[in-house]
Amino acid sequence: MHDTNEFYDTHAHFSLNPGESAVVMQRALEAGVIRLVAVGGSQDLNAAALAVAEACSGHVRLALGFDRSQAQGADVAVLVETLRRVHAMTPVAAVGETGLDFHYEADSAEAQCELFAAQLRLAHEWSKPVVVHTREAEAATLRVLDQTPWSGKGLRGVIHCFTGNKEFARELLDRNFAISFSGIVTFKSADMLRESAAFVPDDRLMIETDSPFLAPVPLRGKRNEPAFVKIVAECLAEVRCTTLAQISRVTTRNALAMFG
Repeated sequence: MHDTNEFYDTHAHFSLNPGESAVVMQRALEAGVIRLVAVGGSQDLNAAALAVAEACSGHVRLALGFDRSQAQGADVAVLVETLRRVHAMTPVAAVGETGLDFHYEADSAEAQCELFAAQLRLAHEWSKPVVVHTREAEAATLRVLDQTPWSGKGLRGVIHCFTGNKEFARELLDRNFAISFSGIVTFKSADMLRESAAFVPDDRLMIETDSPFLAPVPLRGKRNEPAFVKIVAECLAEVRCTTLAQISRVTTRNALAMFG
């Protein structure tokens, strides 16, 4: 039996094992996670997200895309057409995850930018938000966002698993993005990130697990899952000098408005 606070995990990845995914979903519901976004990023991650969204349609929204790890040697047109085929048959709440990572994938920077821009154009065409990853690629991320046509109303999407400083957060807020915080905000070394978490306004704030990665303190070393998103919310409540109920309320409201 969970408490009265309800949570929306805006970023979770799943395996292709349906039994495992069912158990993870059950634990999430018991922990007060009323909804989550199952996020793709590769053929396997897209397939797993699609399976969970179909099995738990009342509680799961679907984000499909191809992330930076898929950029090297990719035929972007083929990847985009793959997303079009799925979207024609299945409701997609967002495009993603997509974006740039120059920490692990610096050699493919140009290809990453091309793939990222193509998915931004697709999100524009579908009038859908984008789920964006950015790591050690701040200038390039802003450049691609600024160079890609976008005429949609409201927020463009969410910067997931944000790890930047207040200045980068401000740039993203100015470009009509929400900002989502993961278990990283609980890490001992994350003082700068906690400053960013205190800075983001209520109407742009979201929470996530990025499961199965990045389990929050005190669960470091465990396999992360959506049931743990409450720990992220508790940390944000402390950082922002507010209550868990308030964090639950605003982050769920924001996620519902963006993803449904």
